[in-house]
Amino acid sequence: MNLSFSYYMPTRILFGCGKLNELKTTPYLPGKKALVVIGASGAMRKYGHLERVLTCLKDSGVEAVVYDKIQPNPVTEHIEEGAAVAKQNHCDFVLGLGGGSTLDSAKSIAVMAVNPGRYWDYIMRGSGGRKTPPNGALPIVAITTTAGTGTEADPWTVITKSDTNEKIGWGNDWTFPRLSIVDPELMLSVPAGTTAYTGMDAFFHSVETYLATVHQPTSDHLALEAISLITKYLPIAVNDGNVEARTKLAWANTAAGICQSLSRCISHHSLEHAVSAYYPSVAHGAGLTMLSVSYFSHLAERNPARFGDLARAMGENVTTLQEKEQAMAFVAGLKKLIKNVGLEQERLADFGVKRSDLRTFAENAFYAMGSLFDITPAKLGIEDVLAIYENAYA
Repeated sequence: MNLSFSYYMPTRILFGCGKLNELKTTPYLPGKKALVVIGASGAMRKYGHLERVLTCLKDSGVEAVVYDKIQPNPVTEHIEEGAAVAKQNHCDFVLGLGGGSTLDSAKSIAVMAVNPGRYWDYIMRGSGGRKTPPNGALPIVAITTTAGTGTEADPWTVITKSDTNEKIGWGNDWTFPRLSIVDPELMLSVPAGTTAYTGMDAFFHSVETYLATVHQPTSDHLALEAISLITKYLPIAVNDGNVEARTKLAWANTAAGICQSLSRCISHHSLEHAVSAYYPSVAHGAGLTMLSVSYFSHLAERNPARFGDLARAMGENVTTLQEKEQAMAFVAGLKKLIKNVGLEQERLADFGVKRSDLRTFAENAFYAMGSLFDITPAKLGIEDVLAIYENAYA
């Protein structure tokens, strides 16, 4: 157990069915004029979520301006445009409504609404300028409508620079939401495929933060609970979507987000970011899932420690198994989960990825997100990563 760590979690979380209604009365709204950030798909309007939020804000005496161009893999152009809208309309906080891409974008827009230059000036990897934003960020409110990224409970925001194919995560104390609302009733309308992708994203956040060399007691506890809940309830939510399953998944997702505040994801995420940076049609959860069996098989072979705990959390019987066998029991449980949520047949080639892309991905993974290799519990080089891609592609 790692008993040398830092614990900082400044986000107030309102969790439970019907909690969106508390937006009308909560004393914790951080301003009087919101930039409401939503995705370009139209889902927030279609399902009435945007109208509800705008009504609640009005009842709270808050004005609102809507910015609605965010893509599933958000890009710098929309961050800077959204920030310009916030400035022009004198917004004093940013509210993200939607899935992880929208909430991440709200965080990044909040930074650029009060800081000079370009967004990439403040990115710490790849071609980023490695500057510190001098003015922090506007306060952020997050209302999640999917159980996937956990970004409502962490400071991280992942944005792509399209012209250089760099998809990089970043965050600081300012990019924690001041207030997050997690209302599972908003998730009942999420389609089965999106439910599967986002749920697997939360699953891998939990697995990776448990394996990371910077794990600590609270992240360990929450990660194992989230893994257990997702293994049981994600297949139910994909096939049924009832309120109980959605609520359990919503908590698992938020718990996994807290884990990302206290621990960190490992290089599995670096590998996926490279794929969706070049192929933005690949949903993040889809990319993680397609790479996962190859990645974790390779990692388990190098360092099987702690995988037995993950297998037990998934319900695998590892009592009589040796450490390496326990690690492979986790991989077996992972394969079952992928099958149970309907993603067993998906392959990188289905999204247009070519085998000739794989070395480019491997190089990009180190260039753009190399810091996650530093906290991966086994040393991986370019050739190791290329082998993982090759095995996933086969």
